[in-house]
Amino acid sequence: MNAPQSLLPALDEIRAHEAEMVAIRRRIHENPELAYEENATADLVAECLQRWGYEVHRGLGVTGVVGTLKVGTSTRRIGLRADMDALPIKETSGKPWASKVFGKMHACGHDGHTAMLLSAARHLAATQRFDGILHVVFQPAEEGLGGARKMLEDGFLDLFPCDAMYGMHNMPGLPAGKFAAVPGPALASADTCIIKVKGKGGHGAIPQHATDQVVAASAMVMALQTIVSRNVPPLDAGIVTVGAFLAGEAPNVIPGEVELRLTVRAFRPEIRDLLQQRITEIAHAQAAVFGATADVNYIRRYPVLVNDPAHTELCREVIRDWIGPQALDLSRSPETGSEDFAFFLEKVPGCYVFIGNGEGSEGGCMVHNSGYDFNDACLSTGASYWVRLAQTCLKVGG
Repeated sequence: MNAPQSLLPALDEIRAHEAEMVAIRRRIHENPELAYEENATADLVAECLQRWGYEVHRGLGVTGVVGTLKVGTSTRRIGLRADMDALPIKETSGKPWASKVFGKMHACGHDGHTAMLLSAARHLAATQRFDGILHVVFQPAEEGLGGARKMLEDGFLDLFPCDAMYGMHNMPGLPAGKFAAVPGPALASADTCIIKVKGKGGHGAIPQHATDQVVAASAMVMALQTIVSRNVPPLDAGIVTVGAFLAGEAPNVIPGEVELRLTVRAFRPEIRDLLQQRITEIAHAQAAVFGATADVNYIRRYPVLVNDPAHTELCREVIRDWIGPQALDLSRSPETGSEDFAFFLEKVPGCYVFIGNGEGSEGGCMVHNSGYDFNDACLSTGASYWVRLAQTCLKVGG
């Protein structure tokens, strides 16, 4: 298989095995596996790492794979992380390597993330131009099911202590060959709230004999939209979105129960707490106004992802020294998406960077879209970044 021709920056040694990494990436893309089902992907990753001389540990977080390589005498330890899971989406990209599994696809580029880290792991093992302990971490279940948290619960940091951890994600719309690293809060927390409005149902023609849960829930939706504008300080950010309103089926029946499903985002723990508090208070109060009740199930999913400023500057410096300042997009603001790499960064300092996936037809399709595909031209660039970062963190003689 021919590798994509590209003028993007990459180390010559990484470029030399680009075709093999593209083949691996496309193989993973053709065979997507959902959260905690990444068995074939984990088999492939483990086989590669063992062949290249890594000590391989499997089973953390159900299907996670960790490869460890010790070089020299330094006790410095870092972790480089990639995610492996796919999404429950039917692919429409039309690519020759499109998903072979109906209803599942790599719509977020985790196939590319895995291939980039594998490429870097291969080069670092072959050259061994570092001094310290390197952990390459292939994590399951990033897409909503908290694979990072599960790996930590299974003892990841006890087994593989890290002085710092680093992650990377592709970013459609950011030009290929460019990177972005935002210090401090970089990605929002992500919570889910399920509100069930309950009362006495009845005939739509005689509403006086029922409590109208549809009206109560409708008022609730409107009231919830006042939280950010009236309760969150104007210089802070918060998002309360009602994504689903589930109520009845017949036009002449008042349902006894209505369900609202919300996604809730924030960039500071205090705002996250405030949103939970006000959503709960408003749900109960609005239901009571109409003679109904509200059951509120507030589910905390992913925390705010906070990049350590010093480690963010380190990552930026690696990119400046390697490519030049033009490769850094310093205009990026925090994103309201979320990432479970945040669980790792709650325990150890580090940084999560974005690598450009390209613009327009060359990688510009947004993630979680049925037409998305990872831009193979970026594989060697991302792998080279991992190599330069590892060599900088575990510098010989450092």
